[in-house]
Amino acid sequence: MQGIGIGESDFKGLRIRDYYFIDKSLLIKDIIDNSSKIALITRPRRFGKTLNMSMLKYYFDCKTTDNEELFKGLKIMEQDEKYTSKLGYYPVIYITLKDVQDRNYENMILNMKTAILEMYQEHMYLLNSDKIYEFEKEKIKEILYTRENEVDLKNSVKELSKYLNRHYGKPVMLLVDEYDVPLQNAYVEGYYEEAIKFFKTFYGVTFKDNQYLEKTVITGVSRVAKESIFSGANNFDVYTVLQDNEFAKDFGITTEEMQKVMEDFRVQEEKEEIRKWYDGYTIGKETGIYNPWSILKYLRNREIMPYWVNTSSNDLIKLILKNSTTVKEKIERLLKDEAIEVKIDQETVICRN
Repeated sequence: MQGIGIGESDFKGLRIRDYYFIDKSLLIKDIIDNSSKIALITRPRRFGKTLNMSMLKYYFDCKTTDNEELFKGLKIMEQDEKYTSKLGYYPVIYITLKDVQDRNYENMILNMKTAILEMYQEHMYLLNSDKIYEFEKEKIKEILYTRENEVDLKNSVKELSKYLNRHYGKPVMLLVDEYDVPLQNAYVEGYYEEAIKFFKTFYGVTFKDNQYLEKTVITGVSRVAKESIFSGANNFDVYTVLQDNEFAKDFGITTEEMQKVMEDFRVQEEKEEIRKWYDGYTIGKETGIYNPWSILKYLRNREIMPYWVNTSSNDLIKLILKNSTTVKEKIERLLKDEAIEVKIDQETVICRN
């Protein structure tokens, strides 16, 4: 019986340590088949978003040559050449915004510089490339020393995509994880207008008419209206929990996958109790989806408990409820977050994710 990598969100680390892995590699096929130039996928917290994005990174990334071993035995390697030929084919930019949050706008920008720094550090080899001009190398160094101004910060992803495109002679795959964290935090802390102005320009520069990108995949918990942040993006599509069947099986644990999990860990006798506590999610037309975080915690502890409830702060929900005046307004505000279900029970609003 394999070990359980709770909290392990790095695909390579998970595979190298031979932790139990529910094969979600057909997400790669779905991304390749998807016609969107920019795909925003919203899913609840702890639903495997970061692990899946890490998997995409290791699959497409052309700067390493030994990643095939990571995908040995997975479903994606059983597909035809249209898909297997993309293993190690594209230059990849991966950025996570999970730590781009603070109590004020100035500190948020400092954290954004750190996120961009980490993104650039993965491509420091460009400083030795004969296809990158000397003045461009100086701009790269400014970011590596976090000396860039806000204008350079807003242009940083597009600039890096240009360098990688020229260095490799191939279009770039861009992966943006937890895109909504800075904006949710800014709303709670009271500097939302400044943050939305920054990110509207940042994403506008990154996506609009960026001929260096092959495809962009964005993940987050909540949907931020296209008009407020992605208004400059072309060929932009949002895939939510409630409305879209595409990618429905790629996040969370399906009923079929859960059956195999119970067999592998010999917990079939707890089947009904596990179902009552941890399934009930519906994504598109796919029903009976299980919460991965809760399942992994249960498999390790072998104790039925509400594991998910304490995984994150609910400050945003509390603030929205506090500022609402009627039950109807509370529901309308909550439903803007596609990952939240709302019930009314004798005039009480109950939030369940």
